[in-house]
Amino acid sequence: MKTRHFLPLLALTLLPGAAFAHPGHGENGLIAGLLHPFGGADHLLAMLAIGIWAALQPRALKLAVPATFLAALLGGFVLAVSGAGLPQVETGIALSVLLLGLLIAGAVRLPAPVALALSAAFALCHGYAHGLEASGSLAAFAAGFLAASLALHLGGGLLAAAVQQRLPLLARSAGAAIAAGGALLMI
Repeated sequence: MKTRHFLPLLALTLLPGAAFAHPGHGENGLIAGLLHPFGGADHLLAMLAIGIWAALQPRALKLAVPATFLAALLGGFVLAVSGAGLPQVETGIALSVLLLGLLIAGAVRLPAPVALALSAAFALCHGYAHGLEASGSLAAFAAGFLAASLALHLGGGLLAAAVQQRLPLLARSAGAAIAAGGALLMI
């Protein structure tokens, strides 16, 4: 598939879910979990950014970054539903979007332990926020938001892979846009 056809198609696939991703539709459990990452720009941008950033990493980190993110996402969720406190969650979420955008825009390759630690720290905040908003079956909600997060990681990774060879500055431009979104979230 040509890149010029792929990008609009990817954007269109995100629209229907976003229209129903806010509270008030009576969903809970699996459906609520599936929709939750699409419900806010903070989660949506971070999940796509992890996929993009991972795709730009050396071979060993291409899978390790999103896998670490998903594991820590679940860890943050467990912290929230168990009643443990995590300070500055919203600041951490906004900062994650800003920093991921900057890492992509700068085509930054960090040492593996640092990249994985950042990925885990970002994910703890996002997972905690998911846990605070969980409804219905907690296991089903967790399965839903993990599946949706993975899909967004894959979407970001596919986007980066599609443009990396022909238009390498496009991925970096996407990073700049994500960073701008993160900066707005910090306000």
